[in-house]
Amino acid sequence: MKLTAQVKLCPSPEQAQALKKTLEVANAACNHISAWAWENKTFGQYRIQKGVYGEVKALFGLTAQVVVRCIAKVADAYKLDRKKKRTFRPHGSIAYDDRILRWYVDRGEVSIWADGKRRRVPFICGDQQRKLLASRQGESDLVFFGGNFYLLATCNVVDPTPTETKGFLGVDLGIKNIATDSTGETFSGGLVNGLRKRHAKLRAQLQAKGTKSAKRLLKKRRRKEARFARYVNHCISKKLVVKAKDTGKGIALENLKGIRSRITVHRSQRRIQHSWAFAQLRAFIEYKAKLAGVPIVLVDPRNTSRTCPKCGCVDKANRSSQAVFSCVSCAFSGHADHVAADIIRRVAVNRPYADAAD
Repeated sequence: MKLTAQVKLCPSPEQAQALKKTLEVANAACNHISAWAWENKTFGQYRIQKGVYGEVKALFGLTAQVVVRCIAKVADAYKLDRKKKRTFRPHGSIAYDDRILRWYVDRGEVSIWADGKRRRVPFICGDQQRKLLASRQGESDLVFFGGNFYLLATCNVVDPTPTETKGFLGVDLGIKNIATDSTGETFSGGLVNGLRKRHAKLRAQLQAKGTKSAKRLLKKRRRKEARFARYVNHCISKKLVVKAKDTGKGIALENLKGIRSRITVHRSQRRIQHSWAFAQLRAFIEYKAKLAGVPIVLVDPRNTSRTCPKCGCVDKANRSSQAVFSCVSCAFSGHADHVAADIIRRVAVNRPYADAAD
């Protein structure tokens, strides 16, 4: 399994200037390469390198391997879209491989090529990131964000053998309650949704103003909501995986692929529904589960919120409100999300109706 370790570089002022200049020159080279590729309708990495390598190396004064990485960046960009000319931001990320970057994890520093020579730059990171670096493999991206430099290293972690399980922990994902498991534990989405409402209101006010100061504030706050939601998703996914592992269970999730086009919500909830990171939370649960050796299965979400766990009755009327499940056949009632999570758990046990996560 491929994961990314993020470390923060702590360069001196002179080193920071060299790193910034390297990004600017490399991205200028990318724009030059992209213009050549666009004019010649040549988008493959080998053909681009054959046609423009020598010119770029001489014109921009970059080392050979940086030029090769710039060509690869342009070729990858055109793989995504060849209908328009690709351009690159002055401080966009660039990739480093082992020929132009060396890690000294024990000493907490890297030897990185920048502005014509190698430079020893210290870095800081958490224990988990440092542990990941032991399995580093392949390229690392140099990123400049918020006035700081970061290296994002690709790490290839060996998946542990899934443990033997005694059933499954069903998990229902939603808007009002971010997640509810089949034991009845609920993770409320009130904090996240409240923050989003405040951000949406402020965003509308600032956009209506349209002044330079309003635009600056919009830019400053644009990632706050995403960072908070990401933090919440990390916390929830960790708790669920630890709970499943401690109880010897696998985790059963709804296969939410295409959920945005399948479900209908009230107009007042559309913004919240379409901005919620369903895929992110599921991805966090899946990768944490793999690292812990906890099996994951995905189940068809159809009727999981409408099926009675007592009599098996499936009826839209069983879910008369967001919070309450009330069976029209046997009069069983309970917390709607808990019932849905329990049904997901039961479906996972019947393996013909469940698929193992990729």
